[in-house]
Amino acid sequence: MKKTRMLIFIVIISSLLFSACTLSASTPPPVTPTTNLSEIARQATETAIAKTPKSGETLVPEATQEGELDITPAVTDVGPATSTPEPTVAQETSEADPVSYAVPDTYTLHKGEFVFCLARRFNILPADIMTYNGYESDDILYPGEIVQIPSSSRAYIGERSLQYHPTSYTVIYGDTLYSISCLFGDVDPRAIAAANDLDIDQALTSGTILQIP
Repeated sequence: MKKTRMLIFIVIISSLLFSACTLSASTPPPVTPTTNLSEIARQATETAIAKTPKSGETLVPEATQEGELDITPAVTDVGPATSTPEPTVAQETSEADPVSYAVPDTYTLHKGEFVFCLARRFNILPADIMTYNGYESDDILYPGEIVQIPSSSRAYIGERSLQYHPTSYTVIYGDTLYSISCLFGDVDPRAIAAANDLDIDQALTSGTILQIP
């Protein structure tokens, strides 16, 4: 009888222990409450509204690093660009061409003049002047003698100019406009007189500076 009770007691205890284990395994663990999604959306909206500047307020940039600010340079509206005018180039002025004087039919020699001087001045071959007037190579011509100038003749061969010009010239004793003209070769004495506002036969003073065109 005692053994039977003991056996029943053991069965009951075993059943109770088995029930307890089954209950523990089937009951889910308590769930940690999570934040509702609508609550997250509401907080994000409030944060965005709080960061949005109101009318009249200036938005202060947040610091990107400790002690530094993300500063974006402001662009100033300077208005439409204006074109820079191109510099005006001064028009070059060329020197006035020298006055051309007509070649005379006859010419009266002055002091310091000779056949080759007339040939350079009038652009005539010296031999043509000598042949036209019947001169010999050793003939000596004097001031006041009239020389016939051929209307049709050959041009002077060689360099007519004996000195560079335009330039200035300082008068020495005995100079005349005719003799100075012969020193430069292709310059007409009338051109020197006009450039210096002188009479063609005007006496010259030593040391006077003349402009040679």
